[in-house]
Amino acid sequence: MKSTAVYILFGRPESPTGKSRAYIGEAENVYSRLVQHVSEKEFWNEAVVFISKDENLNKAHIKYLESRLYELAKKAGRFQIENGNTPTKSSISESDQAEMEEFIEYVRMLINTMNFKVFEPLIKDELGENIKTEEFVLKGARGAAGKGKRTTDGFVVFKGSEMASSTVPSFPKSFNALREELINGKSVIEEQGRYILSEDVLFSSPSAAATVIMGRSANGLLEWKNKSGKTLKEIEASEIEKANNAINSDS
Repeated sequence: MKSTAVYILFGRPESPTGKSRAYIGEAENVYSRLVQHVSEKEFWNEAVVFISKDENLNKAHIKYLESRLYELAKKAGRFQIENGNTPTKSSISESDQAEMEEFIEYVRMLINTMNFKVFEPLIKDELGENIKTEEFVLKGARGAAGKGKRTTDGFVVFKGSEMASSTVPSFPKSFNALREELINGKSVIEEQGRYILSEDVLFSSPSAAATVIMGRSANGLLEWKNKSGKTLKEIEASEIEKANNAINSDS
């Protein structure tokens, strides 16, 4: 494995509620570089290496790939990217750029099939799929004000939403740990006593999202409402009824 290559190191989250970790790099001798990382980077336990079958990737190509993949991973926001510095994008011809962008599409496709969603945005453009595009809001005591939507992975609360400034005494310990981690990890920033999301945050369910945002135990199916005031529970019931009617009409 002495080929010129771009590679990604993957590691588990630092805590149960943290993000998975990744490092994006390039090397002219990828085997030597991985051996070096074994002793220098302790976080990773899996590596994926991308090479050209014709061995026609040069240094400028892999520097370009490293920079673009880093940009895509940072923009997606799913993983904690462990690169200490922002990779420098090399200057290559337009034709080479087109080839490298095609290479990147293959990388994204393969990585996704391996269930590493490092390049997949939390919120994708899903026009035409009403179930996934509809936005929901909630409001609660102590300044809680959230906005978000369902995704195939859970429930995303949008950047700019506000967590309650404090929690109730009965607030579950597991969610308190998540709240503290969001604050310590700068996903939530404090501004004059207000706790504001600095990025989109993915929660495992609507209820988990509602509980953290409201600072108390909450049923997300009842707390999240669309712009017409319908609860998520009402909307899901309507969706199930429509699906059942469609099945019955086809049978």
